Amino acid sequence: MSLLDTVSPPTLLFSLKCLTLRMSTSELTQNTIYSHDTITSEAVQFRVSEICQSSCELSSYNRRDFYKITLWLGGSSQLNYAKRAINIDKPALVFTNPLVPYAWDCDHAHSSGYFCLFTDEFLQPGNRMESLEESTLFKPGGDPVYFLDEAQIEYIRGIFNRMLQEFDSEYTYRYELLRNHLNLIIHEAIKMQPAIAYFTPQNAASRIAKLFLSLLEKQFPVDSPRYMLALKKAGDYADKLSVHVNHLNAAVREITGRSTTTHINDRILAEAKSLLTHTDWSVAEIARSLGFDYASYFNNFFKKHTGLTPMALRKTL
Repeated sequence: MSLLDTVSPPTLLFSLKCLTLRMSTSELTQNTIYSHDTITSEAVQFRVSEICQSSCELSSYNRRDFYKITLWLGGSSQLNYAKRAINIDKPALVFTNPLVPYAWDCDHAHSSGYFCLFTDEFLQPGNRMESLEESTLFKPGGDPVYFLDEAQIEYIRGIFNRMLQEFDSEYTYRYELLRNHLNLIIHEAIKMQPAIAYFTPQNAASRIAKLFLSLLEKQFPVDSPRYMLALKKAGDYADKLSVHVNHLNAAVREITGRSTTTHINDRILAEAKSLLTHTDWSVAEIARSLGFDYASYFNNFFKKHTGLTPMALRKTL
């Protein structure tokens, strides 16, 4: 049912048009020598492709990290958020935030266009001003859909085609060019008027509960002690879904029979047990990565729900 965007798994498979990045061992940009680590980092922070061709390979990307811009050129589709949806029945630019879950329903066989995936760090390296998450195009509750006229279609299609060419080239400064192309698309959209034909879909409570559970699951797994959970309480999730926290709590309880906080605590507890079992991280590192300011808070939380301290559980393994 969904072309590229489903929200249930924590890791999403994206269709990519068999793009192989050939990297040299050292590259220069702005009079600075790129190390191999820098090149590799940028290589995994950006991807561009035509939309869903049957011959594409599937590559896995963590939806927690990647922003997305889609140039939708053909096919009828519907973009669904928690409390609102919009029909996309003509060419459009669509901007999606990795921490705002959505579902994109479409006719797979008649769809065409382009998309690119990128991280905040790729677009704004070094001296960063505004986080993408807070920008006009990507912020929760913003207007992510911009319908295009013929001139805009040709202009933006040209940018995507140039990105495809540069992405697969060996040009030393190709990442700088790709950043510039991305910025051209973003600034072109900022000058446009967003689509306003949103409507409230039926079974809103079910959709809100489903998107909450998907957003919760996207916080996991915690794969580095340097990562910290971005969303820790019901209010954080409500903000991302652009609903009032009381509305979120009511919808989740109506559909699942359990409170929002219970779902959050249970998932954090499951992840804590996994980290204690399968990593050698210290209790303090686990506590920090799961959003606890102090290890003592984590100890109290863990003991309240399991009857054991984290160290006591680890010693039983």
